[in-house]
Amino acid sequence: MGVFQLPIFATRDWGAGHFAIALALQNLLWGLCQPFSGALADRFGARPVLIFGGLFYALGLALMGVAPSGLTFDLSAGLLIGLGLSGASFNLVLGAFAKLLPPKRLSYAFGAATAAGSFGQFLFSPLAGGLVAGKGWETTCLIFAGVTLLIAPLAFALKTPRGDFSARGGQGAVLRRALGHKSYMLLAAGFFTCGFQLAFITVHFQRYVVEAGLSPQLGAWAFALVGIFNIFGSLLAGYLGGFLPRPYILAFIYFARAVATAIFIALPATSDSTLVFAAVTGLLWLSTVPPTSGAISRMFGAGNLSMLYGFAFFLHQLGGFLGVLLGGFARAATGSYMPVWLLSIALGVISALLNLPVVEREVEQPAAQPAQ
Repeated sequence: MGVFQLPIFATRDWGAGHFAIALALQNLLWGLCQPFSGALADRFGARPVLIFGGLFYALGLALMGVAPSGLTFDLSAGLLIGLGLSGASFNLVLGAFAKLLPPKRLSYAFGAATAAGSFGQFLFSPLAGGLVAGKGWETTCLIFAGVTLLIAPLAFALKTPRGDFSARGGQGAVLRRALGHKSYMLLAAGFFTCGFQLAFITVHFQRYVVEAGLSPQLGAWAFALVGIFNIFGSLLAGYLGGFLPRPYILAFIYFARAVATAIFIALPATSDSTLVFAAVTGLLWLSTVPPTSGAISRMFGAGNLSMLYGFAFFLHQLGGFLGVLLGGFARAATGSYMPVWLLSIALGVISALLNLPVVEREVEQPAAQPAQ
């Protein structure tokens, strides 16, 4: 989405804050709806949720490309795409994998699923930059809407069993147990930082690069580099999660992000420093997903993963909402992204500390109630 920011500013007079507001709304709605989409996928299977999510996503992209006003842009890029992402993103795929694969293969499978999404980022970021430069951002939105429609037919290949929650008080009881569990809440709180950092970089990094005197193409290729290195980072995190404590893996990732960001903003912005930062950030980008989802699956079981990971992802997207919004406001108010870069560093250190006391073991479930 960051590829579209400057072209939209150049062709529309909606005001500099509109793009940040729309993308912040997108992240917030994605997070708000994710627990409900996950609960539906746990109960009825992932396929129908993915199909409807893909259709909403494609509709949002199409309307974004023809939006006649800032309000319409907010409703399409914000509301519709946010709803679509909650039903069509990797969260539902991870939950499906947890139901289809044996536990000993799950950690690496979560890494492989995340890596597949990263390959999409690697492919589509420079493609978006080239299409925007050659055909305009409006046409690019329509092209991507057509591509996104493919989610619906591809979802027919995925069949997962329906869950049965009647014996243990239903899904509400499962969620209440999780919300009262210290380690689960620490995991979810740490995930807030992940969303803040990722969304801020996704939306604002390419503008930061251009305003530092570098080319827009460098920003697009840097973001593609994030995607390609994230393939390796996600696979490595999934592999390490098979035999190392996942909370320690998460603590290392958050702390390493803080260090990488501190070094990047302390140095002059050059092509080399931008590409090195992109590569390091890529290794750490979605590498939080396999250990976080794996720990939740270990604690509460595969049958509850889509919903409970969905709630943790709500906090992730709440962080994303603030990262996008504060980035836009800081740039408008101070002319610089530096306050948000510094906040990102502080949150990384805090999240590293939050994950250290997490205890990753199966949570005892209440006994099934006999039929009346």
